[in-house]
Amino acid sequence: MTARSTRCTTAAKTRTSRLAAVAAIAVAGSMLLTACGDQTGGGSTPEGGKTGVASNAPLFSKLPADIQKAGVIKVGTDATYAPMEFKQGDKIVGVDPDIAAALSKQLGVNFEFTSGTFDTLLTSLPTGRTDIVMSSMTDTKARQEGLDDKGQKTGTGVDFVDYFTASTGILVKKGNPENIKSLDDLCGKKLAVQRGTTYEQAAKDQAEKCKKDGKPALTFESFPTDAEAQTRVKAGGAVADLNDSPVAAYIAKTAGGGNDFEAVANKTDAGYFGIAVDKKDTQLRDVLKEALDAIIKDGTYKAALDKWNAGDGAIPAAKINGGS
Repeated sequence: MTARSTRCTTAAKTRTSRLAAVAAIAVAGSMLLTACGDQTGGGSTPEGGKTGVASNAPLFSKLPADIQKAGVIKVGTDATYAPMEFKQGDKIVGVDPDIAAALSKQLGVNFEFTSGTFDTLLTSLPTGRTDIVMSSMTDTKARQEGLDDKGQKTGTGVDFVDYFTASTGILVKKGNPENIKSLDDLCGKKLAVQRGTTYEQAAKDQAEKCKKDGKPALTFESFPTDAEAQTRVKAGGAVADLNDSPVAAYIAKTAGGGNDFEAVANKTDAGYFGIAVDKKDTQLRDVLKEALDAIIKDGTYKAALDKWNAGDGAIPAAKINGGS
């Protein structure tokens, strides 16, 4: 159970995540980012990405004709989720942009990242605003089938090219004053989570489990960004923030110089992050899988992960719709 999943109505990230400066993302300074994200001008070519069309790239000819002509794959992301994707000045950096930079060398086109609110990202695919979503998004059957959290059909769904694994991370205050070791220890306490993510659903599920087990009630509050959820934990308004394991570990290491939080990992529920592609774009989906397998084989994939201390999430081969 990992990673993140509303349409933005007023200016103010999923997952599963979010260094203009480390503190700017991790807690208080991250409030400088808006809940709407960088909807118009935040496109970014990954570090090391090529410019223009590179028709001699190994997999260029397998791309859809419109993308070959444009020389660009438009990527929707929520750049508030360090170390996976976040802003350094006006540039979007992190694990996902570095993986995209490696993919661009196989495909011969740029990956242009634009940041928006996490729970609006999938709706950008059928409209053509983006070609793919790459934002630490957990591959789930519900997202594949276009179902909301009540199981109601809300769209045609998406396909995922799976590229990473992560488990639940429980972010608590430094020193872990409540001695939280697992989700069950959260019964009788209050959580903070990012709205629209699988962790909002995890909070609902855990609340039901606490009730079923006859334990004190778990309550939670949802926020537009994970940075706001972190702020609530730091201020004492919530005991913990649920997050993806690499993100929780990164926040614990960097926020306040490592003095604000601790991360508790729950490694038994690891799940896939996937690159989301509209169901009709099977040609793009398949060439992305082939490109991902190529960078896994040549080592540039693992190098991108290791740069951000995220090598534990590496997978041996790409999958399509491997989530459950």
